[in-house]
Amino acid sequence: MSDTILRPFAWGDIPAITDIYRHYVEHSTATFDLDAPGPTYMAEKFGHMIEAGHPVVSAERVGKLVGYAYASTYRPRPAYRFTCEDSIYLHPDATGKGLGKVLLGELISQSQAFGFKQMIAVITAESAASIALHEKFGFDTVGRHAALGLKFDRWLDVIHMQKAL
Repeated sequence: MSDTILRPFAWGDIPAITDIYRHYVEHSTATFDLDAPGPTYMAEKFGHMIEAGHPVVSAERVGKLVGYAYASTYRPRPAYRFTCEDSIYLHPDATGKGLGKVLLGELISQSQAFGFKQMIAVITAESAASIALHEKFGFDTVGRHAALGLKFDRWLDVIHMQKAL
């Protein structure tokens, strides 16, 4: 971890972000996307967050993007403007080494500075490591939706967690 730096998102990150996200679409239930979006879609998505000033953090090790995190408005309606949802994705080789903890800590700090007042985590119930990470940062489980999504021919439960910022 000592050779990993956190830095603001750069447009040159899009290919690596697209590749990292593709891994989770194709090999995990961390996202309910069934088809991996391409770089044009990802650039548009990240462009909207950057334009809004939302926190987007990149993690780089020896010149290679090894993870990213962002917090963006939980829902589009104006009443939700102070509530964000966090997302963290790590290169498969970077998992289990504490990088998620570093990214979430930075994301919470930047989200507070932005003016978000609540952070929501929407996590597939079988993602024990993600749930444990959020618990370490003081998130409370506020709901569980049974069989909310179907991926890899399995019905999956979703946990909602929340933290006041």
